[in-house]
Amino acid sequence: MRPHIIGIAGPSSSGKTEIARQVCRELPGASIVSLDSYYRDLKHMPLEERKKQDFDYPGALEWELLHQHLLALVDGRAFEQPVYSFAEHTRTSGTVRFEPGEFVIVEGLFVLYWPELRSVLDTKVYVRTDLDVCFERRLARDVAERGRTPESVRQQYEQTVRPSAERFVCPTTEYADLVVSGEQPVADSTRAVLNSLHRAHAATGGGA
Repeated sequence: MRPHIIGIAGPSSSGKTEIARQVCRELPGASIVSLDSYYRDLKHMPLEERKKQDFDYPGALEWELLHQHLLALVDGRAFEQPVYSFAEHTRTSGTVRFEPGEFVIVEGLFVLYWPELRSVLDTKVYVRTDLDVCFERRLARDVAERGRTPESVRQQYEQTVRPSAERFVCPTTEYADLVVSGEQPVADSTRAVLNSLHRAHAATGGGA
């Protein structure tokens, strides 16, 4: 059975990950593939050089491998998703096995950026959130959970995160089948995605 593949994109801290998780809980046999797992392996660089890399542009991700993995699911085959260490900026030796299911959710910044990846998606969702709101969320998260200083978070956001969002992420709104708000309650955005899926399945004679 070919899975229904849902792509959920949006800026950093827009709320896309939480929406993806909520949608996943509501769909039978659904699983989430994270674009973040496909950052390119930088083990050939010294650690200090790895830390200086720009991780907020599309070229930092091995989207070609993700594309191959999604095509495997389309063909009814399982794949091994990489496990990425953000502390070391390298892939670990482990993998996570994904089996074909009824629904697969692909979540990440640039999910709607590459035409080849978009062509595999059955439903394309963009989470729209004001970038100032995204920054405040990211600031709170990184200081509380990642031991960052407010100044370091602010500097990174202004130097790479915001420019990348404006150049590469926000324009992909035009490719979305559905645009939801990352500022309204997550339950509302989740319901909008589920309603869209129900309509799509009803139109094709299926059922979600």
